[in-house]
Amino acid sequence: MELIRAMEERRSTRAFLDRPVEREKLKRLLQLATQAPSAINLQPWEITVVSGEERERLSRLLVKRMRERNISCAPGAKDPLPEVFLERQRGLLDVLLPNLPAQSSFEDFINEGSCNFYGAPSAIIIAIDEVFSSVRLTDIGILLGYLVLAAHAMGLGTCPIGLITAFEDDIREVLSIPDQKHVVIGVGVGYPDPDAPINRSRSERVPLGKVVKWRG
Repeated sequence: MELIRAMEERRSTRAFLDRPVEREKLKRLLQLATQAPSAINLQPWEITVVSGEERERLSRLLVKRMRERNISCAPGAKDPLPEVFLERQRGLLDVLLPNLPAQSSFEDFINEGSCNFYGAPSAIIIAIDEVFSSVRLTDIGILLGYLVLAAHAMGLGTCPIGLITAFEDDIREVLSIPDQKHVVIGVGVGYPDPDAPINRSRSERVPLGKVVKWRG
């Protein structure tokens, strides 16, 4: 698949087929993702792939912790969002709400779905050593971009999930990740369900004129 076509087509998947992703395919995906550039070749990412019963066990724990602590998805802002960002968020709600599974509220779908990786058969957990400052999260972002685009080109769906970082102590314990590693993000990976209405939800992107300034 052409790179530009993948960039234009790719959207987050929130419903997956009950079909495991082949180990060799996951390895190829990670080989492509880790071609991402990083500052002075530090390659600071550390990756754990969780599949099958291990993924389900992790998800059960995350859902339990989410309910116990009443934690919800949030934009990660320190202050209330300005109206310009709330408007963009509403653009997503407008396309998701009509396609939610029956009898499911938006909050439950997003919160429990995130903790369950939306039913993806595999989850990729990306961590970074505490020795690095937050500046190196830029490298993780580049890796993530490579990963989701490569997955789309390979016929896989992905959904990056930030909510799970609220439970990084639990994740480290279950997956035997050392204490000095910080969980940055998780990604659900699997084959998209082509019949799920939620996967046909496509939010529009902001026109360039609203996010780009030209000088010279």
